[in-house]
Amino acid sequence: MQQYRLEPNAQPAQSKPPRSFGRGLVTGAVAFLILAFLSLAGVIVAYAQIAADLPLPGDLAKRASSFQSTRIYDRNGELLNETFDPNEGRRVAVSLERMSPWLRQATIATEDANFYRHPGVDPVALARAVYYAVREREFVSGASTIPQQLVKLVFLTSERSAERKIKEAILAAEVSRRYSKEQILEIYLNEVYYGNLAYGVDSAAETYFGKDVGDLTLAEAALLAGLPQAPAYYDPYTFPDRVKERQAVVLRLMVAAGSITPAEADAAWLDPLAYVPVRYDFIAPHFTLYVRQQLETLLGPEALYRVGLNVTTSLDLELQNTAQAMVAEQVQALAARNVSNGALVALNPQSGEILALVGSADFDNVEIDGQVNMALAPRQPGSSIKPLVYLAAFENPERPLSERWTPGTLVADIEQEFPDGANPPYHPKNYDEKEHGILTVGANLANSYNIPAVRAMDFVGVSHFIPLAQRLGISTLTRADYGLSLALGGGEIPLLEMTGAFAVLANGGLRRPPQAILKIEDGEGNVICEIGTPIPCRLDGLAQGQQVISAVDAFLISDILSDNQARAPIFGLNSALNLGRPAAVKTGTTNDFRDALTIGYTPELVTGVWVGNASNAAMQNVSGVGGAGPIWNRFMQAALAATPASNFPVPVGVQQVEVCADTGTLPSPACPEKATRWFAADRPPLPPEADLWQIVKIDKVTGQRAGEFTPADLVEEKVFKVYPAEYREWAESHGIPQPPAEESSLFNFAPEVQITQPTEGQSVRGVISAVGVANVPSFASYELQYGISHDPGAFSEAIWGPIDQPSTGGVLGEWDTRGLTNGPHTLRLVVRDSFGNSYESRVRLFVDNLEPTVTATPTQTPTWTPTWTPMPEAATATPVILPTETPVPPLLPPQPPGGVGTIEPPSPLPTLGVSP
Repeated sequence: MQQYRLEPNAQPAQSKPPRSFGRGLVTGAVAFLILAFLSLAGVIVAYAQIAADLPLPGDLAKRASSFQSTRIYDRNGELLNETFDPNEGRRVAVSLERMSPWLRQATIATEDANFYRHPGVDPVALARAVYYAVREREFVSGASTIPQQLVKLVFLTSERSAERKIKEAILAAEVSRRYSKEQILEIYLNEVYYGNLAYGVDSAAETYFGKDVGDLTLAEAALLAGLPQAPAYYDPYTFPDRVKERQAVVLRLMVAAGSITPAEADAAWLDPLAYVPVRYDFIAPHFTLYVRQQLETLLGPEALYRVGLNVTTSLDLELQNTAQAMVAEQVQALAARNVSNGALVALNPQSGEILALVGSADFDNVEIDGQVNMALAPRQPGSSIKPLVYLAAFENPERPLSERWTPGTLVADIEQEFPDGANPPYHPKNYDEKEHGILTVGANLANSYNIPAVRAMDFVGVSHFIPLAQRLGISTLTRADYGLSLALGGGEIPLLEMTGAFAVLANGGLRRPPQAILKIEDGEGNVICEIGTPIPCRLDGLAQGQQVISAVDAFLISDILSDNQARAPIFGLNSALNLGRPAAVKTGTTNDFRDALTIGYTPELVTGVWVGNASNAAMQNVSGVGGAGPIWNRFMQAALAATPASNFPVPVGVQQVEVCADTGTLPSPACPEKATRWFAADRPPLPPEADLWQIVKIDKVTGQRAGEFTPADLVEEKVFKVYPAEYREWAESHGIPQPPAEESSLFNFAPEVQITQPTEGQSVRGVISAVGVANVPSFASYELQYGISHDPGAFSEAIWGPIDQPSTGGVLGEWDTRGLTNGPHTLRLVVRDSFGNSYESRVRLFVDNLEPTVTATPTQTPTWTPTWTPMPEAATATPVILPTETPVPPLLPPQPPGGVGTIEPPSPLPTLGVSP
């Protein structure tokens, strides 16, 4: 029995120092001849020894017919499939003459263009393969000839090593020495594996096209000739586009070999291909075929029918049956809306193990292309890709932390046209054909609004988004012309890969790729590989998982997607997305309702569901939540029935912060509603000044923003949700009042109201001139008044004015004090504006008019000493607004050092003689 094994990574060999020769030209030449002779002798001896240990080339035909079954089990030991015996109706040896000449030519052009010119081995290709095997410590180069491929299929294992490559070359040379080229080609074409259990070209012609191998057209022959290199990768039922590209490669090689003309190649490529549906009698057919494809990748296709493998898979057959029934029931319920198919993938996010995989609603239904595995077929994911777009905005390494987005970042859900690189400008619209204003990232993602997602992609850049998607396990975004529409699902991704990407979010950023095989044993019970061991049944090196995004960012996305209240505006509180337990979920719907998806997860389980048509025909108004959502909800409820509800683990580096509920910033005084949200500790919410909710001071007279000099009694405060200037018009047209854009021009300078002469505390007599400034915004008039005492209860009527022209400096008017009683008085300047506001300035003075004596004889000179209490130095003469006719205590200007505390008495009055 052949022994199959997977090798753990080999350690690099120690390098050896180069040898040197240098005792002269003659010595070098002699040494070269000796070494050449010894090398040739060594090669001959080694060839003979290796050839003696190899199977007899004459056994080629006999060994080609030996087979052993491979058994595939679910995780609990339930048998899913035992491989078909290729001798029982699936494999018939036919002569080379019966085969289509197109097939012979296509195979030679594709697999071995020098087939008729080499002795079984292409020396150049072999040397290259051995060189790379030695350098890389692993065989990485192909270029095997048809004889080499044949002996590998019949005699050897698929182990990748230099030793096996040498054995393969020796056997190929011996086979070519003993068999004619026609015999070798005939055995090869009857032996090679074409996928879907088709061993040999006759079986392949019958399996894929339902016809005899001799009747294959050029188009059909070219397609079949391209399959053997990777039959699972080019599976026509699962990857029709991929195999079509492979067919084009084969046709080009045939043109290069001179087998066909370019015109024939073009016509063959345009020739439509009609595949015959395959029929299998086993459980979970799409999953089982997927496992077989994995086995081909791990061990080579020949291992499936020559070793007698026992394969334990990750599938939970009970969950698989539940999923299959739910998909079939929902598809049937939606049949009237042109829904014919569905798929489901369920993973354990902590291990990556595939627990259920439904590839179609009915595997055997030809009318719905039931054989096509829609869990593996690339389809547009619609809005289900949006969490990954926002994730990229959260972690954007090209931006400083202060510029990276957070759940509270405000993003406008307002239509605009976006420049899109080499693509035409992009103008996205929302699913509901509405705009919803400026919202937080959390609200935009929860409600699946399209325009903000495009803004996120524009912020991140497509060139930065695709590497993130690849880290999450998405492999199909390979075009060079993606634009901003990628944010809405404009690239094709298999459901399995999308579900695997969501599993990374569920597992705190740690990626464990989807795993279908848990253990492989050979027919004698020897373990070839097993999960949890150094040889873990996978070749990608990710058995232990890889932290591909931060646990903080994964948690923040999960928190948004699990907020049932946040998505209520679009989905309501009781949609199919509500499990009644913490669960993050996202829907997707593509243009014209061609695809409907729901992908969601708890910490224990992630499930992705697709509903649509394999033919890409449009459904009738079937959305992600309405088409795929019910399957997702029912399956998650059933699968988690015995699992207690749990919250998503809170990682180090996040914190809960009270923010304004609908703007995501620290609350401003105007914030109407507050809420507690999760944020990254190094990316907190913006300060209150960034809150859209703001208190704005309004000039009651003009309705414009109050300025610095607007009188206080003309100011009122109003609360606005202030949109940025670029969205102001939109807000106003959608009933969101905006504050005035401009400041009032009525009060655009400080009122100037001041008496500069006479000065505070001065003694005055006779007719004095009042000097000063009388100028206020919206000036109406000014006048001078006086009052008796330094704190008069009332003032006189105007002693000067009203004057209807402002004064910016100079004489304001005159005050005749001659009729007044000597003593303290107050001079007041009153200025009024056109709105009835009064401003004033006061100076406190002493009236000191001379009085005559009544006798002619000298008498003691009368003296008068006024008293005055100085005002505090902090007092000012800033004009104040007064209600009309309301006296206000006077204010003093700042005093010179020493203050104004005394007034010098008047000079002694002379004695006057008065004649009788």
